[in-house]
Amino acid sequence: MNLSIEKGKLISVLGKNGIGKSTLLRTLSRVQKSISGTIYFESKNLSEYSENELSKKLSLVLTERLPESQLTVFELIALGRQPYTNWIDTLSETDLEKVNWAIAQTEITHLKDNRFYELSDGQLQRVLIARALAQDTAVIILDEPTAHLDMHQTINIFSLLQKLVQQTQKTIIISSHEINLALQLSDEIILLTENNIQFGTTTQLISKDAFENLFPNNLLKFNKSLQQFVINKA
Repeated sequence: MNLSIEKGKLISVLGKNGIGKSTLLRTLSRVQKSISGTIYFESKNLSEYSENELSKKLSLVLTERLPESQLTVFELIALGRQPYTNWIDTLSETDLEKVNWAIAQTEITHLKDNRFYELSDGQLQRVLIARALAQDTAVIILDEPTAHLDMHQTINIFSLLQKLVQQTQKTIIISSHEINLALQLSDEIILLTENNIQFGTTTQLISKDAFENLFPNNLLKFNKSLQQFVINKA
């Protein structure tokens, strides 16, 4: 793999189950060590960042369940300010502004006083994205943020991420099984297969026939004119 990701893009990591999407994102976010090679963030080796430095550059939204607590939505989002707060975690005026801005951006003002365990999966996903926004990093990485959502909520989350990229110029990298949606809304795609890794816009990858053999059977077929996978009725 040899690629460069530009600022202000929505990047989707696509591929079938078990191909390594989550492994790639965990490596990019330094949750796990790389098997080989080097990752550079703003021309600096990722391994050279301290934990605090990296937490001000990159935020992460994983699919793991949150531990039980009595935190409100506001308090959970405010945890995104931990890299900036003092040793007793006192929120400054700037911190509060960032938290309230994140709440407004994700359109969850009406939920801020709720306990987070009272939320639906779709609402909680917005809260976790808001926490990452409050962290105010250049890059946000999300691993399968729509995994437990219905179609309506899935489209809402993708649309929200697309809007955030356009309005904040942050770089958002997302892994997803929602291939058709990702093809429509992403600026660029990282496509993982057993034989190679391809990177580019949807149009560029289609021109290379990158999606023709993504799935091993004939049930799904890629329709170039629609730029979507469709059920093969033949």
